[in-house]
Amino acid sequence: MERETIFEGLKEVLVLIKPSMDMTSINEDSQLVRDVGLDSLTILLLSLAVENKFAFKFEGTPKFNTVGEVIDYISSHVTD
Repeated sequence: MERETIFEGLKEVLVLIKPSMDMTSINEDSQLVRDVGLDSLTILLLSLAVENKFAFKFEGTPKFNTVGEVIDYISSHVTD
């Protein structure tokens, strides 16, 4: 799956979790906590929504700091 496709799908998930967030300001360097405004609960919701959107299960509890790290993880765990 192409990186841009994953990024767009991730933004769709983020809109569900943070409907007030302006997704045009999000990029791969955006910090999940500082820039996106996620907390421990919304990060858990993000994990569940990503699993549903991209049809895979997280292995353990991954730690993500940036949007790009989430994209990297997804791209290494999904097939086309």
